[in-house]
Amino acid sequence: MSYRPPFEITAKAINLISEISAQLERFSIAMEQSDSVQLRKINRMKTIHGTLAIEGNSLSEEQVTALIEGKPVIAPLREIQEVRNAILAYEQFMKFNPYSIDDLLKAHGIFALGLVDDPGHFRKGGVCVMGRDGISHIAPPAHRVSFLISDLFDWVKKSEDHILIKSSVFHYEFEFIHPFPDGNGRMGRFWQSRLLAEWNPVFEYLPIENMIRENQADYYKAIERSTDENDSGIFAEFMLQTILDAIKKHKKKVKADDTVNEPINEPINEPINEPLTDRQLAILTTIKQSPFINRDDLAGKVNISLATLKRELTTLRKNGYISRGGSNKNGSWLLLKKI
Repeated sequence: MSYRPPFEITAKAINLISEISAQLERFSIAMEQSDSVQLRKINRMKTIHGTLAIEGNSLSEEQVTALIEGKPVIAPLREIQEVRNAILAYEQFMKFNPYSIDDLLKAHGIFALGLVDDPGHFRKGGVCVMGRDGISHIAPPAHRVSFLISDLFDWVKKSEDHILIKSSVFHYEFEFIHPFPDGNGRMGRFWQSRLLAEWNPVFEYLPIENMIRENQADYYKAIERSTDENDSGIFAEFMLQTILDAIKKHKKKVKADDTVNEPINEPINEPINEPLTDRQLAILTTIKQSPFINRDDLAGKVNISLATLKRELTTLRKNGYISRGGSNKNGSWLLLKKI
């Protein structure tokens, strides 16, 4: 792998990654509550509303909700089409391979259907990005787009940088290349979330786009600074803070705390830091081999009762050995320490 986007990873970025990982564990627990289906619907609406509002779509959250529910809405036809396209794209969110350029083109074909002449294809002409004071960025020539996107996908697939960094750098570089005649902003945000969801399924329903909309001026400022200083790490740092803020905000909305849906009814306090028992080591080894295993199967594999497993999992989480993303049925385990 020869190509690497220009960026620096700061101490602040490293600290943000650590805090995001800790907050994700609690948010994942909250998403397992009985009202999670409704929560996902609300967050999906906020995602669609936020990402389109950034680019000037004037429909309200209530109107977006109505369109999601198949109800008629009185609004400009182009804006209705934008929302309907986004609904279709997000319905297929997890079906897209985040490392496939063909799937990127398919996603754009859905987002841009009826909005551009050639949806699902890279631009064939030059393009410039307008800022408040005129032209803020002239994108690379059209004949270089395919080559640049190929390099970017190759890097994001092979790089050993943390996915929180990689996805944010990808987002900036994608906007810099500006590969499509229209819809680059919503595509860049969509694809960063898709990359993150490959790491932790929670990102399928975490409305980062809505948080970006609330800090829209800073979002564009971070893009401009990264361009001026030739360092996409500046934008990555902004996105890490935005992701953290989104997790904290929506964790509060579902009233999640350290005891929500814990395997046993005792609070998580300070780490116990005791040596691993043979049973705990067996649990961790099984998780390492089968990260998508559910609790019932895990209990069977290590030959213990489900109640005992839940107690052991609580202890292992207290001591920072594991975290879990997604639901009990479809989630996955993440080992946080070597064993």
